[in-house]
Amino acid sequence: MKKGLKLFGILGMATVLFYGCNKPATTSSESNSTGTTASTGDLKVAFVYTDSVINKYDYFVKKSEEITEKGKKFEGELQSRAQGFEREVSNFQQSANTMTQNQALAKQDELGKKQQNLITYRDNLMQELSIDESNLYNEVYIQVQDYLKVYAEENSLDVILSYTRGGAVWYASDALDLTESVIEGLNKKYNSSSTDTAK
Repeated sequence: MKKGLKLFGILGMATVLFYGCNKPATTSSESNSTGTTASTGDLKVAFVYTDSVINKYDYFVKKSEEITEKGKKFEGELQSRAQGFEREVSNFQQSANTMTQNQALAKQDELGKKQQNLITYRDNLMQELSIDESNLYNEVYIQVQDYLKVYAEENSLDVILSYTRGGAVWYASDALDLTESVIEGLNKKYNSSSTDTAK
């Protein structure tokens, strides 16, 4: 049989990299303000540091950790499959010279399909983690929005702005910062709830 059968880069593919979908928590500068509101005419305005509210919200922290653990489990499964595939490719390389050309071509075709299946498996895992993360952010957004609506009504506020780097608000007095108060209230509400409604 001819030497040098084209292995179309199978060994290169065998080391499949798994990229986690975890985003590092962003940071923000926060004041130690108690959250005094400002009034412009009859309009009462305050703001929160959005990234801090999300990253310090106990529900978000808990669910993020669950997604991280799920990602680690997926990574382990993927690595196991990739290692098995790599062993199979290595075995083929060692025994290729003892095969007929038809047997070798058939094995190449089989390995090509397994390679594609491994890529599809990896992509599906990454997509699932991405969907989990997207769903979590949507849930947190809704929960924070609902809480801020009640908070505003209870504290006679007309507007609560979202303060993010590069956002619409370029400056706001620290006296208007409700971040710590909102985080404390959100966590108190979540931790006092007997049922995790987002399971």
